[in-house]
Amino acid sequence: MDLGIAGRRAAVAAASTGLGYASAAALVAEGVQVMLCSSDADRARAAAERLGHGTQAMTVDLTDPDAAAGFVTGAAERMGGLDILVVNGPGPAPGRVSDTALADYQAAIDRSLLAVVGMCLAATPGMRAQGWGRIVAITSLGVRQPYPNLALSNTARAGATGFLRTLAREIAADGVTVNAAQPGLHETNRVRSTLPDPDALSAALATIPAGRLGAPEDFGSVVAFLCSQQAGYLTGAGLQVDGGAYQALI
Repeated sequence: MDLGIAGRRAAVAAASTGLGYASAAALVAEGVQVMLCSSDADRARAAAERLGHGTQAMTVDLTDPDAAAGFVTGAAERMGGLDILVVNGPGPAPGRVSDTALADYQAAIDRSLLAVVGMCLAATPGMRAQGWGRIVAITSLGVRQPYPNLALSNTARAGATGFLRTLAREIAADGVTVNAAQPGLHETNRVRSTLPDPDALSAALATIPAGRLGAPEDFGSVVAFLCSQQAGYLTGAGLQVDGGAYQALI
C-alpha cells in the first residue's frame, strides 16, 4: 500500500536503535525525508548512514525537555519545515514505588512527560499553519496496565498520554493528528536487559498470546501507517502493539 507520504519531512527522536530506528526505517521506505537524533553522535551518524536516502542526524539529550524541543525546531529548520513527528525517548530507571524516592520522579517526568510536551509544542504551530501534520508518540503498554517494577515509567507516561489526548482534541480541525503507539515486549536491547535469563523470558512470553517478542520492523510499520494519508481521520488513539497481551475490553 502506498501511504501517500513520499516527500514528507519527519523528525524521529531516539532513532539510532530499537523501535525508534525501526520507525525511521519504515518512513524512509515510504519516501519520507528523515531527521533522526540520538544522545550519542557516533550512533546517530551510523544510523543515518544505514538508512541512507538523505537521512540526517543530530545529537540531542532527550532527557532535557528544552533540548528535546530544540531537536524538533532544528529539524524543521534544516529540512525547510516539518510534516511528521515521531516522539520517542529513553525510559526512566526501573524500581518499585516503595523503593523509589520522591526526588527521582522529577527526572522521570522531565524525560517521559515534559520532553514529550516540548517536542509537540515545537512541532504543532508549523503543522497547523500548513493544514497537515502527523504526531505519533511511542509510549508503552504500561499506560494501560502498569508494569511491575516500573513505577517511574508508569507514572510519567500516564501523564504524557493525558497530554497527547488533550492535544489531539485541540488541533484535529487543523488537519493534524496525534496518536500513540503503545509497544508491548519487543526484541530490543532494553527489553532483553530486563529479561536476562531463559526463565524470565519464558515467563514473559507466557503473557503474550502471539507467543513471541515483537519484531521492531512490525512496530515501525504501525507507526508509518499512523503517519499516513489514509490515517487522517484517526486521532487521539492509543494503539497497543503487543501480540495480544492487553486483555481488557477497553
